[in-house]
Amino acid sequence: MNDMTPHPCIREWGLERQYPFRSHFLPLPGANYHYVDEGTGPVLLFVHGNPTWSFAWRNLIRELRQDYRCVAVDHIGCGLSDKPQQYEYRLSRHMANLRELVEHLDLKEITLVAHDWGGAIGTGVAGNLPARFRRLVLMNTAAYRSRRIPWRIAACRIPGLGTWGVRGFNLFSRAALTMAVNKARPLSPLVRRGYLAPYDSWRNRIAVDRFVKDIPLVESHPSYATLRGVEERLGLLADKPVLLPWGMRDWCFTPHFLAEFEQRFPQARVRRFEQAGHYLFEEEPEELLKELRTFLEAD
Repeated sequence: MNDMTPHPCIREWGLERQYPFRSHFLPLPGANYHYVDEGTGPVLLFVHGNPTWSFAWRNLIRELRQDYRCVAVDHIGCGLSDKPQQYEYRLSRHMANLRELVEHLDLKEITLVAHDWGGAIGTGVAGNLPARFRRLVLMNTAAYRSRRIPWRIAACRIPGLGTWGVRGFNLFSRAALTMAVNKARPLSPLVRRGYLAPYDSWRNRIAVDRFVKDIPLVESHPSYATLRGVEERLGLLADKPVLLPWGMRDWCFTPHFLAEFEQRFPQARVRRFEQAGHYLFEEEPEELLKELRTFLEAD
């Protein structure tokens, strides 16, 4: 679907004004990979985390597509991408999918804009293709091993019970929309609907559940070696300009994670948003946009 009409789901969900973008799909083994590709100019590659989708970047894309080519993906199982029930929902597979898109579109001089799981996925690809990436923008994320995990996420990993809560009652996605933001700045009903819309059934919540379970805390975890490789290749990106905009009230990717990135990228430009939580792009969209433009125009 590459015409100018919205994806049928966008019309069904009543999000045409919120998400006024053309849908594109890259056929991959076992699933179709959805992405938006708006504007022309230097490339901005937006990579979301869990439990979001490319809807998270809509405000930035609408503004930045005037001057930049904005490409935003939906990981398999997320957003408008296919949600296969038999699929390798692992960090390595998400990285391989993103790399396939980068090479398929022949993207170069990329500025990576990543959040949450998008940090590990995006920097994992950048570390493997450093010549294609020019800058990094990493917000409330991690791209290295850590054993810090909030109890609210740990509870969702409990065998059986966790899956029932995440897929049966959509507890993870619903909680994220209230508990991960500053309560003084609640999301509107329309925005909450936009985030929840793709995850409306047990079947459609499979990736949300698998992302939670794919956090590698111990060496025996299937994704531990992959994440270690991502971490080891961060050094290959050390010479690139880095922006670290951070919601300081995030209880998941706390300021501890920001401090770790500051050590790894001592030259990075850091912008702390003291009143924002995990969803910086919802809580401080105008200030975040200003910070991005300043960073992008600096060189």
